[in-house]
Amino acid sequence: MKAEIITIGDELLIGQVVDTNSAFIATKLNEAGIHVHQITSVSDNREHIIEALDNAKQRADIILMTGGLGPTNDDITKNTLCGYFNVGLRFDAEAYKDVEYVFKVRGREVTEINRKQAEIPENSIALRNKNGTAPGMWFDVDGKVYISMPGVPYEMKALMEDEVIPRLQKRFTLPVILHKNVLTIGIGESFLAEKIATWEASLAADGIKLAYLPSIGMVRLRLSSSGENATLLKQKTEKKIEELRDLVGEFIYGYENDTLENIVGSMLKERKQTISTAESCTGGYISHLITSIPGSSDYYVGSVITYSYEIKTLELGIDADLLNTKGAVSQEVVEQMASAVRKKFKTDYSIAVSGIAGPSGGTPEKPVGTVWIAIATPQRVLSKRFQFANNRLRNIQLTANAALNMLRKEIISN
Repeated sequence: MKAEIITIGDELLIGQVVDTNSAFIATKLNEAGIHVHQITSVSDNREHIIEALDNAKQRADIILMTGGLGPTNDDITKNTLCGYFNVGLRFDAEAYKDVEYVFKVRGREVTEINRKQAEIPENSIALRNKNGTAPGMWFDVDGKVYISMPGVPYEMKALMEDEVIPRLQKRFTLPVILHKNVLTIGIGESFLAEKIATWEASLAADGIKLAYLPSIGMVRLRLSSSGENATLLKQKTEKKIEELRDLVGEFIYGYENDTLENIVGSMLKERKQTISTAESCTGGYISHLITSIPGSSDYYVGSVITYSYEIKTLELGIDADLLNTKGAVSQEVVEQMASAVRKKFKTDYSIAVSGIAGPSGGTPEKPVGTVWIAIATPQRVLSKRFQFANNRLRNIQLTANAALNMLRKEIISN
């Protein structure tokens, strides 16, 4: 089955609102075995919406729309659909109960304009919206299914999970679509592709497709397959992933939706160990990532953001002469930072980073993007120099990812 998603709203086309709805809908459809063929965004314009619907029905079996179902004059989707199907409106009593409930919870009376939200096209089925006043609408016309949902993300998400997906599974016989994600770090996309070229060529025999999805310092490998037998698909995919581990296992840090901060946190928690950080160029970003994980207080103790020479000396006792001779962005200084913060907070591990994030501040010897990272453990201090580019935010993110990956490897080695 092929689906097309149409998002409706001027706010999407002027960049005022980012379309996250399409990503969620596409994910849920894919999990149900439905291929998303196209995603289209259109304005709050009757002709534009009709044109999108006409085009979509030529390509797809299922057309899903979000947006334009509110109570104001710019919400034209419902009336446009009436015109498109040449039908009038009908009052839906069950949908009105949901409208009444929402207003009751808010301690308000239902207004006439909101009562009209329970009116839906005559040829549609109301999809119960328990989180808002605009019901979703289901149309089954000439073998095509049209679904209209509110654009408010939390309302749409509930409708997708509670109403739309169950109805689609009942309406169509759907295949299994399987995606498996392998997460790598420390190797560029082209180098990775070269290392696994023979393995990649072997995937076709098992009906598996491979996609490279690069991000900041990382590459996600997505293996996709479809069929009727979920168990067989999983077995074939896991076998190929095992082969991949033999080839590039040193660069694989996780699977599916793993994050470095989650993986590191789980390892520390399991071992009942602790971590502290001393950050210069990242300004607390590493601490932010670590503490974004629920339960991080079990293993994360604290941080010192030593942005200036003075604070490096006052808070961590870094030798002033060393700072003046070697500079803050040096192996000697970052190793002292790591040792000092581990001792200061009495933790098992520590991370220290110092670098030139940019876009200015570089020298011929230390250009913008130069970063030193150190990890201190009870046994040793290890450090490594990285040379990133000249984008400040990207350099901060690359530094944080590289630091967490160094820590991950060190925990494993111990």
